[in-house]
Amino acid sequence: MAGSKPSGKNNFLLQGGILAAASLLVRFIGLLYRIPLTRIVGDEGMGYYSNAYEIYNLALLVSSYSLPIAISKLIAARESKKQYRTSYRLFLCAMVFAIVVGGIAALVVFFGANVFAEVFCKSPNSAIPLRILAPTIFVFSIMGVLRGLFQGKHTMIPTSISQVFEQIVNAVVSVWAAYELMHIHSLSEQISAYGAAGGTAGTLLGAIAGLLFLIFIFSIYRPVLKKRAAKDRTGVEESYGTLVKLIAITTIPLILSQTVYQISGIVDLSVFGHLMEGKGFSEAARSEMTGIYNNKYRQLTNLPVAIATAMGAAIMPALTAAYTNKRENEVRYKTAVSIKLNMIIAIPAAVGMALLAEPILKLLYADTNPMSINMLRLGSIAIVFFALSTITNNILQGINRMHTPVIHAGIALVLHVVLLIIMIEVMNLGAYALVIGNVTFALTVCLLNAIALARHLNYRQEMLHTFIIPAISALIMGVVTFGSYKVCDILLGSTIISTAVSFVASVVVYFAALILLRGVDEDELYSLPMGGRIVRLAKKLHLMR
Repeated sequence: MAGSKPSGKNNFLLQGGILAAASLLVRFIGLLYRIPLTRIVGDEGMGYYSNAYEIYNLALLVSSYSLPIAISKLIAARESKKQYRTSYRLFLCAMVFAIVVGGIAALVVFFGANVFAEVFCKSPNSAIPLRILAPTIFVFSIMGVLRGLFQGKHTMIPTSISQVFEQIVNAVVSVWAAYELMHIHSLSEQISAYGAAGGTAGTLLGAIAGLLFLIFIFSIYRPVLKKRAAKDRTGVEESYGTLVKLIAITTIPLILSQTVYQISGIVDLSVFGHLMEGKGFSEAARSEMTGIYNNKYRQLTNLPVAIATAMGAAIMPALTAAYTNKRENEVRYKTAVSIKLNMIIAIPAAVGMALLAEPILKLLYADTNPMSINMLRLGSIAIVFFALSTITNNILQGINRMHTPVIHAGIALVLHVVLLIIMIEVMNLGAYALVIGNVTFALTVCLLNAIALARHLNYRQEMLHTFIIPAISALIMGVVTFGSYKVCDILLGSTIISTAVSFVASVVVYFAALILLRGVDEDELYSLPMGGRIVRLAKKLHLMR
């Protein structure tokens, strides 16, 4: 179909595109507000902030982070069979589950903040921002169930809007609270930790704002849900006890898979902290290095991966419905398209990030530290591997291979730890070991997931349009990007203008090359963020009919 928007068959792409656009906006806002936040609290303060976030994320994953995906998967399976009464019951059970588990997790983190900060990160000061983050776990648990409900009904709009609203509040409060707490505690030796606590206060209030928005939408939609449940004529009515067990059975593998991913971050900080302490580095010095790694390298490389995360959330209910109804060809089609679209974004993002590492860091953080620049250049390839591992994890979970990503992540983690220790102790790579370990972890998961998809789906990955053409287009883009930046920098001497010009040139050249090499069609372009504008521009330039 050479129309204007994806067809009904590709609705999951449209929904994924909506969520991807929102996720990119959220990540971009996050990137922007961290610039003044970093300048207020410094790399040391951002190290405490990052440590607290790693522990918080682990607790969130163990308790409730996977609830939106799990609930959307379960609800989609019942909605596809018109079991609306069971679908609504499932939502109610999930809400009780979230309140209990999220509440317990929040209390454990709040009262155990000192222990967690010391044991995991060898950073007692990180307990201050961690304690502020703890109640966010409870808020996010409830919010996750509401998002899962809407996603299970194949609409990403409530989730998208709530994410943007949440992040805007987060950005404003984080910067303001960090400034105020630094001022109030200006004479304290823990001034940087209090500044980090201000940043985490924004996360809490942002989550509350997002939850209030979803509650408002749900209150409007609730009569429709109850009406549909009352008209259910399927005769299927699973008990509350059965549904609670089903939620647990579905959630646990998702939790384990995501937890292993998060544990890799905790392990990084723990191993790095202990080994570097043994080499004589102080807490402040270690915190500064982890601050650069987490707040600059990981934040920047995670930005494009937001598309894979969004596409994974969108494809889960669609895949589950197709797999439940034994539409195997549709499952393979959705798998191929979702992987391809992620690579179309991730590959050029990795190339651009590597080439423009120096001006990006200089522009965003006023950072000319060679360590920061080299970290970003060295580890930009992680964008491709994390995007691919994220989407393939969701595909495997969508076809009920819930434990497979857990096993793969576990294998990757073991290899990751061994490499990390060797790189720090034997090779003396210091903070660069964190970057290399980050890349190898995601690469290992990608390779194992590819083998699993071939085995369970009888799926053969298409290479030309998914990897080769995007890579060639990205290399062409890279030449233009680097050249345009250097020319503008010499002529104008402005980092802002040179970076902006090279960025615009890179986007135009990449998609022009991609279209001319026939690496993407019109429907696929429409599924990308701002895809409609890309199609209209391509037609005006006669790159596409």
